[in-house]
Amino acid sequence: MVSIDYLLNFIREDAPFGDLTSETIVPDIDCRAIISIEQPAVVAGLAEASSLFEYFNVTVRQAVSDGSFVKRGDTLLALQGNAKKILLVERTALNLIGRMSGIATMTRMFADLVQNVNPACRVAATRKTCPGLRELDKKAVVLGGGDPHRSNLSDGILIKDNHLVLISLNDSIKRAKTRSAYCPIEVEVTSAEDAVRAAHAGSEIIMFDNMNPEQVQQSLDALKSSGLRERVIIEISGGIDAENIVQYAALGVDMISIGALTHSVKNIPVHLEILPL
Repeated sequence: MVSIDYLLNFIREDAPFGDLTSETIVPDIDCRAIISIEQPAVVAGLAEASSLFEYFNVTVRQAVSDGSFVKRGDTLLALQGNAKKILLVERTALNLIGRMSGIATMTRMFADLVQNVNPACRVAATRKTCPGLRELDKKAVVLGGGDPHRSNLSDGILIKDNHLVLISLNDSIKRAKTRSAYCPIEVEVTSAEDAVRAAHAGSEIIMFDNMNPEQVQQSLDALKSSGLRERVIIEISGGIDAENIVQYAALGVDMISIGALTHSVKNIPVHLEILPL
């Protein structure tokens, strides 16, 4: 759970000098409200929305749990408290729920597709998140049944193409291994030859980047023939969508990372309705 100070930054962004409209025209009265969802989804962000309302002394009853599948029209939160405070938090809460539910829903869709053909394969996020929202984006992926992957650049060693412009594959892995014996080393490759070289050099995770299924199969075959397949985790990344993910998963890979989970979020519409006491 993220801190309330982190969440309050969103309120400060939306109302740096207060809610001018509500403070001007709304009487100082209590009311009830419900937040409902407008399409089927895997819901997320309820914990964060609840924390914000509760900070402003609004009583919250959570009708469902984060990570649950909900139907169109289902109530997510029931609120009671000062009307001005409910209206102050309204849009921020809806934005959080809508974005996080969109991420969780897409993740669940991809995870279900993969599980049907390769139950051992994980669907993972990437660092292609919205700046300032990464912690929430990654949490939503987990709620949808996915793997958060690296949270940040400090969270693991991933040697990519731009690193390899500056230093050779073998030297980069050698240097990485001097850093820590307990931090897995991942290397991005684009050919079967580089996959074998990376595995021989000691990479524990090999990412096949923007390779079509035929190229991935060739690389897996090369690793198997070299006796290296069982020593490495295989990740697929780049250009993954609902049309091709099953084909990749069926190859027997261990992880499929999808940037679109967090960089192309389709917001799930949610609605707050004020009710009389």
